[in-house]
Amino acid sequence: MSAFRKPERKIKSPMDLSTWLKSAAYQDYVNFISGLSVSVNGKQNSTSSGENRTISILLENLDCLARICDETEPIVQPQRFGNAAYRTWFDKMSAEAEENCAKLLNESSKGAEVELACYWVDSFGNKSRIDYGTGHEMNFMIFLLCLSKLGVFATEKSGDCNMSLVNLVFTKYMDVVRKVQMRYCMEPAGSHGVYSLDDYQFLPFYFGASQLAGSALEPKDIPDSELMSKNKDNYLFCAAIDHINKVKTGPFSEHSNQLWNISAVPHWKKVKQGLMKMYQAEVLSKFPIVQHLLFGSIFKFE
Repeated sequence: MSAFRKPERKIKSPMDLSTWLKSAAYQDYVNFISGLSVSVNGKQNSTSSGENRTISILLENLDCLARICDETEPIVQPQRFGNAAYRTWFDKMSAEAEENCAKLLNESSKGAEVELACYWVDSFGNKSRIDYGTGHEMNFMIFLLCLSKLGVFATEKSGDCNMSLVNLVFTKYMDVVRKVQMRYCMEPAGSHGVYSLDDYQFLPFYFGASQLAGSALEPKDIPDSELMSKNKDNYLFCAAIDHINKVKTGPFSEHSNQLWNISAVPHWKKVKQGLMKMYQAEVLSKFPIVQHLLFGSIFKFE
């Protein structure tokens, strides 16, 4: 591994998109999330591949951010969205980022916290705009990808911890970001076209569709709020729908038209395949989202 360095932006104009889409980083990222999805095929949240030291520390770090959120009260302000107390929470989170990332590393990867901390900080929204979107969610996955490339998840027993990265770590991350989004009334980042599944997230649906393969639930059950609520602790997809039903009003077919359309797909495998195509086209290939990505010696632009 080359010397660790602070990552920097490389996608500075739409002309750089083609380089990004042919880069090692892009392929590594797509392979990583595809592999995570395969690892949870037909597996509920309660199933894991066994914790290792790094996963335990990661879960503690996420719990710490949730506690900081509980302790950092929203302020009284005239505007409804973008509570300025988020910036206080963000400062507390980022102040401890390098130290918390250093705890995750083994001896051979010491020093990598200078790269990891940048992705960790960018996983929880934007301080100046007080917004959150799929680009921030992507940064969290790049953070996990970098840790994986550094070999900190390997265990003698299971070979890897991919299932736990989704069912334990990503699930915990979703709990934290939803808490922060709601508490500080964060704006959704960017504009949302007809492709949008959710104001903020995409990957819970992709991983969740994989989890639901072979379950008693079918895509046609997506609009059933009672079924989704009943299964929210078991499946990421159900938790995402349940959250939408809590924050939005009106007919499901109107406030979540894309998800309503997905409910007509015959089986979860086809849903998952369609979501990956959608993710590549509407998130990974969009300049307004990927222009903010950072590249260093672990996540390489070359």
